[in-house]
Amino acid sequence: MKRLVICLAVCAFLPRPLCAQERTAETSPTKIRANGVELHYLDQGKGVPVFFIHGGLEDYRAWEPQIEAFSQRYRTIAYSRRYNFPNRRVAPGTHYSAIVDAEDVAALIKKLKLAPAHVIGVSYGAYAALFLAVRHPALVRSLVLSEPPVLPWLPELEGGKPLFTEFMAKVWEPTVRGFREGDEAGLKAAIEGFGQLGYVVAGERVTFATLPPEVRSFLLQNAAEWKALTMSTEAFPALPLEAVKHIRAPTLLLSGQRTLELHKVIDGQLGSLLPKNERIILPNASHEMWNEYPEECRNAALAFVATH
Repeated sequence: MKRLVICLAVCAFLPRPLCAQERTAETSPTKIRANGVELHYLDQGKGVPVFFIHGGLEDYRAWEPQIEAFSQRYRTIAYSRRYNFPNRRVAPGTHYSAIVDAEDVAALIKKLKLAPAHVIGVSYGAYAALFLAVRHPALVRSLVLSEPPVLPWLPELEGGKPLFTEFMAKVWEPTVRGFREGDEAGLKAAIEGFGQLGYVVAGERVTFATLPPEVRSFLLQNAAEWKALTMSTEAFPALPLEAVKHIRAPTLLLSGQRTLELHKVIDGQLGSLLPKNERIILPNASHEMWNEYPEECRNAALAFVATH
């Protein structure tokens, strides 16, 4: 089954696209209880563990095109964050955030006895990976991060304040209002908000109505995550600069040359703070780099992990 291209998400929550990549053979995930919630995960291969954290409106299936290659060398874990398919729905509270995801990952790593693990995160999953490294440094062997949306930094960075204001006005605030009406209204507001930021696919702005039915269905399967975030008072938790300066895990930053300016500003700040980091800017790539250039991202991550 081929995944469909929907290159929508360029920030905290829109998913990396369901791209036209071959999926690996269907494998049923394992279910486990960690940090008080049910989490599903794939577990393949042997050796040093590599742990994948997906982005917004995704689940463990986002990593299926990568699992075979990684599992040939490493024990490879790809899990679904707590509000994502196929985990049992839990009532959202008012404190869900990347910090909660980080604590879930910490509990899962400990329960599976995988510490220390290489951790690969994309978008909001990369945000969670940063908090994992700050709060549980003994669990993290290395980090591979693709554009974590640390939005609270923007107002204090050069050129960042108008980017933050625009994101809140065009994407976040309409999305919050939309999810009060329902999941479909919330997704529609988010997707069209990113379109207003200037994100286009093949020269055309994407709308929820133009998405293929199977893509809308996939997004709706994971809409509970966004709904929880829009109800949270900490959807974008503060990440102190000093805490990032003290991360000792070697870190690879993967950035897209064509990504939104807000990601460029945040990644620039990360690069200046992390004491042990390398940065690769992928030519012509957007926030969707793992789907646009899966082989390049995989090779870069595998080469980095192999040296740490």
